[in-house]
Amino acid sequence: MPTMEVDGKKITFEGKKMILQACLDAGVELPHYCYHSGLSVVASCRICLVEAEHPNPKDPTQMIKIPKLIPSCQTPAMDGMKVYSKSPKAAANQKAVMEFLLINHPLDCPVCDQAGECSLQDYSYKYGRAESRFEEDKAKKPKKDIGPHVLLYSDRCIMCTRCVRFTHEISGTGELAVFGRGHKEEINVFQGRPLDNPLSGNVVDICPVGALLDKDMLFTQRVWFLKSTPSISPFSSGGENIFIEHNQGRIYRIKPRFNAEINKWWISDEIRYGWKFVHENRLSKLVVGGREEIAWETAEAHLDGMMRKAVAEKGPGSTALVLSAFDTTEEMYLAAKWIRSIDRQAWLVLNPPRVEGTDQTFKNPVTGAVTYVIRAEKAPNRRGAEKIISHFSGNTCELSDLAAKVAGGAFGAAAVVLDPVPGTDRAVETALTGLENLAVLSSRPTATTGRAALTLPVCTWAEKSGVFENYAGRIQAFDRAIEPLENTRCSGAIFWSLLGESGTYRSQDGRIMMGREGLPDYAGVTVPKREKKIQLMEFSPL
Repeated sequence: MPTMEVDGKKITFEGKKMILQACLDAGVELPHYCYHSGLSVVASCRICLVEAEHPNPKDPTQMIKIPKLIPSCQTPAMDGMKVYSKSPKAAANQKAVMEFLLINHPLDCPVCDQAGECSLQDYSYKYGRAESRFEEDKAKKPKKDIGPHVLLYSDRCIMCTRCVRFTHEISGTGELAVFGRGHKEEINVFQGRPLDNPLSGNVVDICPVGALLDKDMLFTQRVWFLKSTPSISPFSSGGENIFIEHNQGRIYRIKPRFNAEINKWWISDEIRYGWKFVHENRLSKLVVGGREEIAWETAEAHLDGMMRKAVAEKGPGSTALVLSAFDTTEEMYLAAKWIRSIDRQAWLVLNPPRVEGTDQTFKNPVTGAVTYVIRAEKAPNRRGAEKIISHFSGNTCELSDLAAKVAGGAFGAAAVVLDPVPGTDRAVETALTGLENLAVLSSRPTATTGRAALTLPVCTWAEKSGVFENYAGRIQAFDRAIEPLENTRCSGAIFWSLLGESGTYRSQDGRIMMGREGLPDYAGVTVPKREKKIQLMEFSPL
């Protein structure tokens, strides 16, 4: 494996990589603004310039020094190369670049939303000058509303052009461009063409300074208070990797988590902004008969008794379980195991129906390479639900066939519905019309909960742990980000208790049980480590 030396430290790299990328992969910091691993290289910010020397091709024992500073983002790494990013010449360039970038940059860090995760702040401290020599007035530019989700603070922009390259190379929509030249150069949208493509929020993630800001996050929370929990998107069958960023039990934003095989550095806006249901219009009361509120222990016993009574009175096959492809695989497995322990012929039904729409594919207009795909199927765990139904086999049917079977008497005594999804709950409610007893485990009020004999409030995806299996069969685990809403429980804990299992329910216990009982693919799936945010500022009480 090729090796090079960076400031006296030896690092290894694979394949054909630029010096900067090789250093980043090895955990060695080199300052950079315009460079991004997912975008083309323009080498415009110049802060990554380094000194270097490489072996003489004719005599490898001899080193040839490159006479000028070279851009590390655009220079291929070579075996045996020596790179100096802290030499007097390289350090002088870094100070000069920082001084140039800060000439017209406003001193508004205390009110800037990017404060705490701003490369300009970090590099100013590490590589900049202690004092500015600029005495003239700073140029002032207006704030611009450039789209439904993004604001542009032009006076903070350092012209790295990451956002422009994103709209041209990733989304392929080209709304952003560089206008003007010299000191009048600026980023802007074409007239009458706002930044409103389905991937627009990504420009905020890749902006290294506070020039592009998310309207949804603006002035809501300081980033150094946020905690990041690795998770999986609950709004797409793609299995996009994300960070849930939260503080004191409340989610403030969703950010993409790099996964080279799934979503790379990007997520769609529907994933980025679709989490607000976690804090809105939630169920928190256990209700019997539409009126009477009961305790959890009573509710679990009531649910179990309702199903057993139905089987005793009308025989096997008189109950049904409507699984939700938005629930975790462990929860669906435990629910199916429980109802089949009561009624060996219980019907298993999958909700919502499969979406047969067309995926929205984004491509690089120049190379034709696929950069991102928004799946038409939004259920994050349909493959997992189908696998559970296949595992238990027996009486199964589609939601579209459910109404006919209820009307025809195939079953008609009792049913359990796992978290009906808004938009599809009317179909579930209609399909179960005429059913004598209906138990619904839901996080939000729906048409189905409105007529249920028993309603149990359950957690959302952000409040529980588990696994989703994406459209391609990739199984991914995620951990709980925030504490459950008061008086709610995850479905897994409910069925874990109903099955008579001891101890507090943990999702990994459910996966171990699944592996032991014929589903070995789940036994070894682990949750990624939590992201530790650096405490950038500490305030002592007065």
